[in-house]
Amino acid sequence: MLSDSMQWAFGALALLALLPLGLHRAIRRGLAAPRVVKTQAPSDLPWQAAVIPTRNGKRLHAWWIPTVAGAPALVVMHGWGGNAEMMLPLAGPLHRAGYALLLVDARCHGRSDDDSFASLPRFAEDIEAALDWLVEQPDVDPNRLGVIGHSVGAGAALLAASRRPTLRAVVSLAAFAHPQVMMRRWLASKRIPYWPLGAYILAYVQRVIGHRFDAIAPVNTIARVACPVLLVHGLEDDTVPLSDAEAILAAAAPGRVQLLRVPGSHDDYGDIDRNLPALTTFLAAAFSDPPAAT
Repeated sequence: MLSDSMQWAFGALALLALLPLGLHRAIRRGLAAPRVVKTQAPSDLPWQAAVIPTRNGKRLHAWWIPTVAGAPALVVMHGWGGNAEMMLPLAGPLHRAGYALLLVDARCHGRSDDDSFASLPRFAEDIEAALDWLVEQPDVDPNRLGVIGHSVGAGAALLAASRRPTLRAVVSLAAFAHPQVMMRRWLASKRIPYWPLGAYILAYVQRVIGHRFDAIAPVNTIARVACPVLLVHGLEDDTVPLSDAEAILAAAAPGRVQLLRVPGSHDDYGDIDRNLPALTTFLAAAFSDPPAAT
């Protein structure tokens, strides 16, 4: 028989062992992306549904909007908690400008498969899976591919581009400069003190996703991107301040990255028709340049 003191000690140890499990579940639940199911399709465009294999045996749902054979093709990736439908304001204007488009739902988003978690690196894996799918399409020129991403999708586009020197262009919409800074802003908004709880959360997230924040931060990956990049950022963005885009620009190789400041908030691209000439001018120049050396 165990004494009362020994029983208490074993009970206390068991409770201490369970505390991190409960905290980890709470962190995952609090940071999980909301799943918003699409209700609208690009009915005014010649689209078709596509199913794209990605990591961990999962499948992505996408809309493929082809155009003439050999035209430049763009993967379009939404942000955290978004889906392909939320990127439709870009689809019509870009398709009319001559671009084939692949609008993708990331894992744990839209109609794509669930996975154990979503993260910026997994968004990047899904972008790369979409690029691999494009390469296999008979009417797609594998040397004329680009990516457009929003928010986390923009950071993921830069991460994917840092590993794919053959990409011809990246358009980043409202990218944050560094995940740690972004998460500290989120912690402050929830009134969670950084020390010790916030620091523990950040360390746990890095362990779960398998990447250090420094390794995936757009302010760091931008230096490894070989293709031209257009940073588009809203002047009224109170989720990711304009200074984040300016920091990414400052960290880039000279002459390779442009910053387009536009009216609008984090989820509002402003007047897309008014900004379209700058966007299409950038893309036309990027696709007319010789491909980057591999």
